[in-house]
Amino acid sequence: MPGWSCLVTGAGGFLGQRIIRLLAQEKELKEVRALFRSFTPKHREELSKLQTKAKVTVLRGDILDAQCLSRACQGVSVVIHTAASIDIVGAIPRQTVLDINIIGTQLLLDACVEASVPVFIYSSSVAVAGPNSYKDIIQNGCEEDNHESTSSHPYPYSKKMAEKAVLAANGCTLKDGSTLHTCALRLPFIYGEGSQHTSYTVNRALKNNGTLDNFAKFSVVNPVFVSNAAWAHILAARGLRDPKKSPNIQGQFYYISDETPHQSYDDLYYALSKDWGLRLDSSWSLPLPLLYWLAFLLETVSFLLRPIYNYQPPFNRYMVTILNTVFTFSYKKAQRDLGYEPPVSWEEARQKTSQWIGSLVEQYKETLNTKTQ
Repeated sequence: MPGWSCLVTGAGGFLGQRIIRLLAQEKELKEVRALFRSFTPKHREELSKLQTKAKVTVLRGDILDAQCLSRACQGVSVVIHTAASIDIVGAIPRQTVLDINIIGTQLLLDACVEASVPVFIYSSSVAVAGPNSYKDIIQNGCEEDNHESTSSHPYPYSKKMAEKAVLAANGCTLKDGSTLHTCALRLPFIYGEGSQHTSYTVNRALKNNGTLDNFAKFSVVNPVFVSNAAWAHILAARGLRDPKKSPNIQGQFYYISDETPHQSYDDLYYALSKDWGLRLDSSWSLPLPLLYWLAFLLETVSFLLRPIYNYQPPFNRYMVTILNTVFTFSYKKAQRDLGYEPPVSWEEARQKTSQWIGSLVEQYKETLNTKTQ
């Protein structure tokens, strides 16, 4: 395959950074374009560590800026679209989430058509498949099951609509007469070094005398390590550019996971942080049906107060549902079509993440020491 170039949106994100790191190692890659919403000194430092012969171009812009996207796509062979608004708590206005995830994706697809970019890979989410109730039980689900979220919550709804747009665009004619080929990768919860969510959870536990939150103990999920999630995107890019493999991948979606044990979110955080003395909360917690109805009550209060006060409930029904459901998927289709095999084992992923969590614990201790001096 001849030399190629790739645009990565959401380049400053947890997943986007890892994808760029792996892209830099691709032999035939001529250029990687990294689209950042905001480019920080930390991002600059991260890019400076890349050992690559490929040209690394930093672009600053918004996913809702059509002119910016048009410039970013010029002369590019592949677009990997990871930029998204991820919000299950409800802290971001609904319209903002819909605009970024749906309109932003459509604007990027339009830019690809105008610039004749032949390959588009979308970082989707298992949230597009549900769960629709905390009573749902899906174990080792597969693509043929056609699970679909019916939630009106802005995150799963917007990701579902964006994925539909991406897959519907497969086969459309580009400006130069060639054809656009697309696919979507449905990712579960992603963990690893640098995860903002993990950092938040660990710091909350440290402030709570080393006790982890007890909010997701009823779930059974199969999270994926960030490097494995990124690797699937590299394989999708290779596959859609390969004339032999591409016909089987075009217009398809794939569940991506790895060998991380199926477990609750609470147990996952314990497994990742136990080396540093963090522990599970053994205190009594509300039964799940009561927790769900309490969330409904809080949402109702928020709605009634909206004209005079913006009350943000600590949790909502969607959050209770996704954090307490049996919801796992198989990656056999990705194995078959993309040749996906997770390069990082569970033990290595756990060890790397645990070491990073250790650095967070040390930072917290240093902060405490500074305050007491």
